[in-house]
Amino acid sequence: MERAGPPVRTQSEGDRLTDYYELLGVSRQASQDEVKRAYRQLARKLHPDVNRDDPHAEEHFKEITKAYSVLSDPEKRQRYDLGGEAAVNGGAASADPFGFGNFDSFADVMDAFFGAGDPFATRSRPRARSRRGGDLAMRVQLEFTEAVFGTSKDVKVRAAAACERCEGNGAEPGTEPTTCSRCGGSGQLRTVRQSLLGQLVSSTTCPGCSGSGREVLSPCTACRGDGRTSKETTLTLDIPPGVEDGLQIRYQGRGDAGQYGGPPGDLYVELSVTAHPVFRRRNDDLVCNLSVPMTVAVLGGTLSLETLEGTEQIDVEPGTQSGMIKRFRRRGVPRLDGHGRGDLIVELAVETPADLNEEQRELVRRLAQLRDEPVAPPSGASFFARLKSSGR
Repeated sequence: MERAGPPVRTQSEGDRLTDYYELLGVSRQASQDEVKRAYRQLARKLHPDVNRDDPHAEEHFKEITKAYSVLSDPEKRQRYDLGGEAAVNGGAASADPFGFGNFDSFADVMDAFFGAGDPFATRSRPRARSRRGGDLAMRVQLEFTEAVFGTSKDVKVRAAAACERCEGNGAEPGTEPTTCSRCGGSGQLRTVRQSLLGQLVSSTTCPGCSGSGREVLSPCTACRGDGRTSKETTLTLDIPPGVEDGLQIRYQGRGDAGQYGGPPGDLYVELSVTAHPVFRRRNDDLVCNLSVPMTVAVLGGTLSLETLEGTEQIDVEPGTQSGMIKRFRRRGVPRLDGHGRGDLIVELAVETPADLNEEQRELVRRLAQLRDEPVAPPSGASFFARLKSSGR
């Protein structure tokens, strides 16, 4: 049994739209030359080879390149100014948030927008032939108390794992993969075209080697040349306190194994929380209703409430009305950031008895007379008794 490692809470939907002018640091009235100068300055500043210690450098570089590709094109820029990012991205969500669907790697972006003029071309990195593993998704059911206080869950996950027979290289033991004859080992087939930006190079994955740059002439009989086989493992997922229904948690490196030494994908777990018969959540607060007998509401008293952490004594003051609230500080749901807890909120509801016997009814009528409050007469009373009871 393996432990899945620390979870990473994923961001909710509705990420903030990017302002391309802000990214490039230019005004909306900037000329084409100003846009171009700003982009080249930022490109040299944010180039991943200059920021080797920044894991987000490549992502930032792609962002400014996407902004430049729109603002440097008069037609796209006009559409962007009128309708924003959706107007140049077709108005639909995409798995390619920066619009680089025609580029298979960061090297393609560099070739396309800098070409031979790339000031970092002398330090260009070789194309990686390994491939990242795919992400997996699953749903896990939690009891209400497990979501509030956190828990550990053992789940079975079937994922691609490195083939033990060929040790992940896809070739039958005793043989080795060779360089792809179609793409020369690059994993890409490139086409070149001219545009206003100069020479643009687009790449497509080589169909002969599926982008790996390798040909397996004698495929492994266990994995059929893929380098991976399906394997079921049991993972222990650590669920932090304070999660709620529908929350998605990412467990890094717990997806499919990568091919040919590539990194593994991630495991995404969506939580489904069972409703509680008494308590419900309101953000980080726990809320419940407590029925208060009429006599206790009138005279006051103490009632017991079974909470998620044991029995709580609720003091009811004389004259309590329905809708009154009792709040217990820091007795609610622990916050996901680990700082404090919400409150326990008890909403009081005065209970009107409906099954009184005749003696009890008579006592209530006597109380009504003492308070000069008109009530219905006893059943079977004469017309004059009913008039008297009504105060007429």
